[in-house]
Amino acid sequence: MLGTKILEEKESKYNGKLRVVRTFGMGTYLQAGGLTQSGGIVETIWKQTLRRVKSEEQDIKSCLILGLGGGTVAKLVSKYWLEAKITGVDIDSAIVELGKKYLGLDKTNVDIKIQDAFDYLANHQSLTINHYDLIIIDLYQGDKFPDKFETENYIDIVRSHLSENGIAVFNRLYYGDKRPQAVKFGRKLEKVFTKVDWFYPEANLMFICS
Repeated sequence: MLGTKILEEKESKYNGKLRVVRTFGMGTYLQAGGLTQSGGIVETIWKQTLRRVKSEEQDIKSCLILGLGGGTVAKLVSKYWLEAKITGVDIDSAIVELGKKYLGLDKTNVDIKIQDAFDYLANHQSLTINHYDLIIIDLYQGDKFPDKFETENYIDIVRSHLSENGIAVFNRLYYGDKRPQAVKFGRKLEKVFTKVDWFYPEANLMFICS
């Protein structure tokens, strides 16, 4: 693409090849396994989704992001809900460091935990104080969604961490063979949550659950 510049490349234990790209049209964004993870089109997708959540007029004072990546979602949450206390969990320190260096993650007020998102919730199971008004679940490694995050057990653990009127948003890719996987996942969510709104921005399917 004309005007495309690779700012940095890095190998990650969890996400394979990480690449920071700057283009004329999409600005600076972060790719893992060739797929944009933070910035660029991902920012557009999450803007649309979080505006939808904001239209629910739910008071968001605490937010948990599982799959912080380069921090795009954290930046948007802090813009839409100025008072929100944000905790961001990611297993991959490499992607978080690139987010700080290139995407302004270091300027966003996030309590960053470098930890597996499964262990993080399982370990906080008994702490009733950690009830979040908004939980964002964006746990792709490249274009792969790890199996352990697909189980009804994990979905139930997520639900148990929500405040009474809390909202959970699950991001799934929605193209080619990813479509049936996303639909199947949506059916699981409907068994656990009272209300599941299916929202389609770009090549993604967002499940807004309450």
